[in-house]
Amino acid sequence: MLRTITVGSCVSVQGSFEGQLDDGRIVVRVGNSLYQGKPVMQKTA
Repeated sequence: MLRTITVGSCVSVQGSFEGQLDDGRIVVRVGNSLYQGKPVMQKTA
């Protein structure tokens, strides 16, 4: 499943969901790299 996270104040990363951390951040994989950050919430119409 693709997920989008924010890393820092203005950088977004989209990748495959790898897991969730205890503090609410999630981990996504882009190629061979892992990134962790706050998930971007889905907006409803």
